[in-house]
Parts: sequence; structure tokens; C-alpha cells
Amino acid sequence: MAASYFLSERSIDHAVLERGEMANSWRRERWDSLRLLTPNWQARLPGHRYDGPEPDGYLTVAEVTEFIERFAAACRAPVRTGVNVTSVRRADGGYHVTTSHGEIACRSVIIASGACNRPAVPPFSAAVPAEVEQLTPFDYRAPAKLPDGGVVVVGASATGVQLAAEIQRSGRPVTLSVGEHVRLPRTYRGRDVLWWMDASGVWDQRYDELDDLTRARRLPSPQLVGTPERATLDLNALASLGVEMVGRWGAVRDGRALFSGGMRNVLSLADLKMRRLLGTFDEWAGTNGRDAEVGPPERFAPTSVPSSTRLQLDLRSGEIRAIVWATGFRPDYGWLDVPVVDAKGQLRHEGGVVDSPGLYALGLPVLRRRRSTFICGIEDDAREVVDHLSRYLSKPDADR
Repeated sequence: MAASYFLSERSIDHAVLERGEMANSWRRERWDSLRLLTPNWQARLPGHRYDGPEPDGYLTVAEVTEFIERFAAACRAPVRTGVNVTSVRRADGGYHVTTSHGEIACRSVIIASGACNRPAVPPFSAAVPAEVEQLTPFDYRAPAKLPDGGVVVVGASATGVQLAAEIQRSGRPVTLSVGEHVRLPRTYRGRDVLWWMDASGVWDQRYDELDDLTRARRLPSPQLVGTPERATLDLNALASLGVEMVGRWGAVRDGRALFSGGMRNVLSLADLKMRRLLGTFDEWAGTNGRDAEVGPPERFAPTSVPSSTRLQLDLRSGEIRAIVWATGFRPDYGWLDVPVVDAKGQLRHEGGVVDSPGLYALGLPVLRRRRSTFICGIEDDAREVVDHLSRYLSKPDADR
């Protein structure tokens, strides 16, 4: 819809195809208590900003849905709901789109289906005993809908830590399998940590300025949660709730979950990277004369390393009744009949310009800047991608 806003500005005829309802993924694929990780003042789309009474709060799922609906109504986006795209292929100098409601011929296509279409569950999940219920974040809604008993949450990024805390507070014992993660405090020197990302220019780094773009696009989401208390939810906070930590889950053998013994190194690396980032914020504040308006520099205790951790867990003993795979997501391009997807299932593109004339993408991590990963990054991305698309359409057919 951000693309639609700029296409309409340029009087480019277009349609927005949505397989479900408006804001479908927010309605159907989120757990009940979820809130945005970004503060409300960062909730912005082209010509549309949060204007409520809690700029430092965090939108709920229902509020995000309403926010998107109001944006669509304000910009009069030509959205066709309930239209499932089953094929896009090159045809006659443009593209042929096959949908559940018929065929569409067009000169250009913007792929805005996102990067989180399917949960990324490891293949060894097939070896988990049948009596243990397995869920992904698409399936999970609330602790009350889980079976009674222990729960293993796999993954310690934003989703994993939030679900581990919620399930532990419900009275179910939680074991958290910890792999690579990004540790951040919710607030730093009196400001939301994402204020620092925004103000210091970290989020403005362009994709073509990054030393390792592939890694930047695959970084886990930071350990953050949006709560009215602006609480930090890192592994130390989870440990204080009683969550048991184990290493990265590597295999299932004879009904036993096998975990890595290298958790100390994983925790140390996350702490090191957090300290470096906070140091970057401190340097920016000092260089730009901002020290007086924020609190003094802070340093946080290292992540506490358990004195001993289990290296295996018997999944047949009855101790564990459910597993939540918070192991990330992957895009689904099964409908895209154009050879622009690499061996790892990722779209080949340069800042949203896909490797096929007239084909574009929006809504992917670090698409054009680091902020592209968040709602507040879509405005600039959509404007620049539509600028390129507009120039493409203005070329004579022979030059395309």
C-alpha cells in the first residue's frame, strides 16, 4: 500500500492484490499479546502518522490492523482482497499474473509478500516424538491453549524471548534453547533504544554501504518487547523468571533433544556486540553535542552463564509437552515463475530492483537501508522503488 500511495501520486494505473483480508497477516498470524517492537512515534506510512495519546507506547495487533486500514482508506488504495496469486511469469515484454480471480497482464510487478511467509523449522523436528505438540509462532496464540506441562521454546530472538516469558508466567516451566541473538536494552540513557538507532543514523545506513549485506539481512531480530513499562527482556530477565537456558538445539536422537555446549561463547559475543553498539551511541551523542539532553552512559551486567546446562533432554519422559519453534521465517516464492530466486530461496535484487526488467520488491529486511526492516522504513523504500519503476515505464519498449 505504500507503493500504491506513490504510484497514485504519479497517476500510474495499478492494483493491490491481497490473498486474505486487509492486514491479513496481522489478523491471522500473530499471537494475542503481541505488540510492535517500535514505539508508536515511529509508526508512520506515507502521509500517515500515529497521532494517539501514547507516542512512547507500542501498538497492539488490533491497533496495527486499524492503523493499516485507516491508511488504506485515506490513500484510497485499489486493494482487491481475497485474491490469491498462483503464478507470475514473463510475457510480451511485461508479466502475466494468474490469480484465483482470473488473469492479469501488466507491464510491471512489485512483490510485497514479505520475508515471513513460512516458519523456518529445522528438518530434525520430524524426529520429535508424536506425543509432544509442536507449534510455530503462526500457530501459537496464548499459553492457555498449550497442553499442561513443560515447554521448550527454540530461538532467543524477539519472538522466542517474548513467548518464553509469557509461557513461564503462566505457570508452565520453560526451557529456552539459545542460539545466535542480538541483545539490546529497551531503553538507554533515558531514551528508547530505537530512538538511538534512528537519531544516530545507524538505521540510515544504505544497503550498498554495508560490509556484509548478506549477514545484515539475516541478523536475528533484537531481544526487545513492547510493554507499557518499557521493560528490558534479555536472558538475564528470563533467568530471573525461572526460565532454564540450554544451548542451540542441534539434533534429535532416540527421542532425545541434543543441545550444543557452546552457550558461553554465544552469550559473550552478544554482550560484546551490544557494548560496541552502545559505545557508538555514546560517541555520536558526544560528537553532536547531545549529551546534555540524555542521561549518562550506562553499562549493563554481562549475560549470566548458567553454572551447568543440560546437553540433552528426554522428550519421551513426559517432562516436555510442547515445543514452540521460534526459529525464524522464510519467504515463499513458489508462485513466482521467473528465475530470480537463489539456491537459498532468497530473491535476487539490488535495493528492491529485482533481477528481471520491470520486477521490484518491497518489505524485505535491509532492502535499501537498515530501517527497511521496520514499518517506519517503508516510506523511503517505496518512494525510491516507485521512482525507478516510473523511469522504467517511461522508456521506449526497445530500451526496456
